[in-house]
Amino acid sequence: MNGTINGGEERNEELQSAEEESADESAVEEPRPVGFRDRIGCYTWTWFTMTMATGGIANVLHSIPYRSDWLRILGVVVFCFNLCLFFMNCTLLSLRFRWNPGSFLHSFLSPSESLCGTILINMCQYGIPETGVWFQTTMQVCFWMYASVAVLASASIYLIIWSTQTFPIHTMTPIWIFPAYPLLLTAPFAANLIDALPSAAAASRINSLTIALAAICLQGTGFLVSLMVLSAFIYRLMTQKIPRETTRPGMFVSVGPSGFTVAGIVHLGNIVSTKIMPDGYMGNPSAGFFFKILADVSGLWMWGLCLWFFLVSVGAHLHLIYLSGQPEHHIHFDMTWYSFVFPNTAMITATQAVGMTFEVRAIQILGTVMGVLLVLVWFFVFGMMVRAFLQKKLLWPNDDASKEIQKISNVIEKTPTQSSALRTRRVNLAC
Repeated sequence: MNGTINGGEERNEELQSAEEESADESAVEEPRPVGFRDRIGCYTWTWFTMTMATGGIANVLHSIPYRSDWLRILGVVVFCFNLCLFFMNCTLLSLRFRWNPGSFLHSFLSPSESLCGTILINMCQYGIPETGVWFQTTMQVCFWMYASVAVLASASIYLIIWSTQTFPIHTMTPIWIFPAYPLLLTAPFAANLIDALPSAAAASRINSLTIALAAICLQGTGFLVSLMVLSAFIYRLMTQKIPRETTRPGMFVSVGPSGFTVAGIVHLGNIVSTKIMPDGYMGNPSAGFFFKILADVSGLWMWGLCLWFFLVSVGAHLHLIYLSGQPEHHIHFDMTWYSFVFPNTAMITATQAVGMTFEVRAIQILGTVMGVLLVLVWFFVFGMMVRAFLQKKLLWPNDDASKEIQKISNVIEKTPTQSSALRTRRVNLAC
């Protein structure tokens, strides 16, 4: 009899718990209007890829050898627009961190949120020729500040990721290179800073030789770190095939390391005899010529690597053309689409640098045509971003995830012994 009573009580408890769960589910299913704070809560560091791409477009416009007043004005307009986008990103991210306590630290632990220099390069290109000595000194200080932050940021972010995250090899994409990207912009920054100076005396005043040597050191560090990460990407391709459609745009990130290195090193080689070492180096008046040859030859083979990764990335996306009619192979917009633009700006500036240093007109024309096409790609990606935002597919909390988070919250209150594992699941379901 006791067994019968206990069995009845257990069935009553099960029925009661089932009723409570159904009540909880009905409560979760009630629609809640998504407000401004909810959308800002989905704002991530990946939005800085937009400013990186836009600044890269301004850099491409400046690298076109066929100069004209309208081209320079267009570059200035793009640069100013990029400044507005940068400040918008800073403002909205600050609001996210203020309204969502703990999201700042979590953003550095998320594999999709680890970044952020093209603005400083644009300031050298478009600002120094139109200003005075004060701006030259300002950019000198900015270079050393940027170099210091780039070293600390890249090492710190990688250390945090390696200490807190585990990434299976089948999820590997060149996006893993992003923490090293600040280092990859030091040589282009230094080259544009020194080249924009009006004379060798102005370059000597800011100690251009020290800037150039420091830039080469940091650029080499960033390139070698990226190359080691890319070796893991090649292994992933050999064992797991190409990435799935949603992460495939990140393949273009592999173009950036060699592209930015070529653009920076070859550019420095072009100005080494006129502004960096006008009087030679260590008593040798021919040192500048030697460094230029070294920069040109090393830049040439890295340019080939850049083009190879570009062809592989394009080929991986051509396969989607044949599958475009199948819904399961449809790519929805996200901020990784700016990978179609930003890394390829490095390839175009590298192409222009190679064409100018070897004085090959065909390569310069090729770089110009590619630059025009990339501007059109930027307009397409930016338009798709605006479209996704208006259609509530971007910066919009996932309805299913919101329901699941609410269910988990209700369960945590009832079963505190399982709260640790469920809280971990809640983090994984965040925007």
